[in-house]
Amino acid sequence: MATNNPYAAYQTNAVTTSTPGELTLMLYNGCLKFIQQGKMELAKGNLEQKNIAIQKAQAIVTELMLTLDTSYDVSKNMLVLYEFVNSRLIDGNIQNDPAMFEEAAGIITEFRDTWKQVIQINRTKQYSNVSEI
Repeated sequence: MATNNPYAAYQTNAVTTSTPGELTLMLYNGCLKFIQQGKMELAKGNLEQKNIAIQKAQAIVTELMLTLDTSYDVSKNMLVLYEFVNSRLIDGNIQNDPAMFEEAAGIITEFRDTWKQVIQINRTKQYSNVSEI
């Protein structure tokens, strides 16, 4: 079925053609976007929209938690941090505290930036083995 919305088509194509690493990066970026939206809505006094945005961020964190392979020690450590982020989002949402949202965003930003570096390193390794024609 063809779509009349070119942006929606672009988004669908971006997701279906991305590597698992790129999809994880998209999740981090989406989580940060929703935390920022939640903070903006809180500042405007729009508590319903703040709640919706923060719940979307929580859903992304939950997805990140569920997809971890906890057979590795680093994954177990990441799980603890994801749980902390989720608790900050929940508490910040209940208490309407933007500082808690900022704390959660700081941790997600660190994960995102590290993940971006990993992707770049893997790409460099992948394409450094290709000989020029």
